[in-house]
Amino acid sequence: MKRVLLKISYDGTNYHGWQVQPNAVTVQEVLQESLYKVLGNKPSVTGCSRTDAGVHANEFYCHLDCDDKIPETAFLKGLNSVLPNDIVVKECREVANDFHARYSAKGKEYVYNTFLEENQNPFYLRYALPLRRPIDLDRANAFCVSIVGTHDFLPFSSSGRTVTDTVRTVNYCEIRKNGDFTSLYISADGFLYNMVRIIVGTALEVSMGRLSPDCAEEIFKTGDRALAGPTVSPNALFLNKVFY
Repeated sequence: MKRVLLKISYDGTNYHGWQVQPNAVTVQEVLQESLYKVLGNKPSVTGCSRTDAGVHANEFYCHLDCDDKIPETAFLKGLNSVLPNDIVVKECREVANDFHARYSAKGKEYVYNTFLEENQNPFYLRYALPLRRPIDLDRANAFCVSIVGTHDFLPFSSSGRTVTDTVRTVNYCEIRKNGDFTSLYISADGFLYNMVRIIVGTALEVSMGRLSPDCAEEIFKTGDRALAGPTVSPNALFLNKVFY
């Protein structure tokens, strides 16, 4: 029996997130069904994260155990041939049996894209949030800097979270121009349910002058979700990197 690590990329538009769940199509479910077509059995696949419905992944890792003897290059080609076009396996390699796609990860980076409505493009709406006016980078980044470090991010999460430990360490958080997009980049040792989308929503409120750039201090102090910004839409969010 060997443990195989898959590096995949997917467009999350048509999926209800990564994890298998009843009455909804998920990336994990489709991947496991495709593995059955290649291997003749349906191995359990463990992902590095639980992306929400509609969220995309430039880089996502998952592992599985199998006794398959197909060479990795042939396995990769065969699996991609049966997967839908919105899920692609980019790499396949054998790893140590104690490697775990989720628990071996040291951190992750997410990216959230926005664009100005005046820069109309038929493809942008699927992957970015339209804004009526430019982000005030000075104000928004002052807020972003204030959440870097180890904090209890309970007020920056939604009630659907499944964990009790809500302390996380943010390594960096920055908003910068990226062509027609203005994007928030954030890396942390872990993320809570809707954490990035609420951080983005708060940064946008700061940019528009509805919240102070130093609002995070009071939000962390009180733990009051109502003091933070709204939860922005999922379609503009990408899991961008996983660090091992």
